[in-house]
Amino acid sequence: MSTTSADCRIILLCGLPGSGKTTLATTLAGELRAVRLSPDEWLAGFGFDLFDEAARLRVERRLWRHALDLAALGVPVVLENGFWTRRERDSLRTKAHGLGLRIELRHLDVPLGELRRRLAERNAEPGAPVITRELLDEYAQLFEAPGPDELELYDPPLAPG
Repeated sequence: MSTTSADCRIILLCGLPGSGKTTLATTLAGELRAVRLSPDEWLAGFGFDLFDEAARLRVERRLWRHALDLAALGVPVVLENGFWTRRERDSLRTKAHGLGLRIELRHLDVPLGELRRRLAERNAEPGAPVITRELLDEYAQLFEAPGPDELELYDPPLAPG
C-alpha cells in the first residue's frame, strides 16, 4: 500500500493494560505502513521502571511531539499510550486538528474479567511487568471510556490497503 498525504494521521489506541493495544498497533503499523510508538517499550529501552510516573509522563510527551513531527512529514503514526482520560484525549485531538493533522481514536473495550485473565497469563511470562488484579482494578476506576459522542469528534479510521 502506498500512503498519500490524505492518509497520514495519528492513531490513538485507548484501553487498559491487556486490552490488545500492542497487538493492534503492530497490525496497524504493518497494514498502514505507520510508525508504532509504545511508551512501555521506550521506558524499558532506557532502563526506566514502567511504573515510574514522572519518567512515563516525560516519555509520553516526547513521543507525542515525535508523532506530530512524523505526521507533519506525511508518516502515519500509531500511539499505544492507553489515553485513559477524556481531558487528555480532547487536548491531543484539538492540537492535532489545529495543526491540520488527522487523528483517530480506537477504543479497545475489553471486559474486566477478560483483562484479568490476559494479565494473569502475561504476568507469568519471564521478565513481564506484573500488573496485579488489584492494580488493574485501580486502573479501571481511573479509566474514562470514550462514548459515541466523543468518538464522533475524531477522523474516521483508514481502511487497510
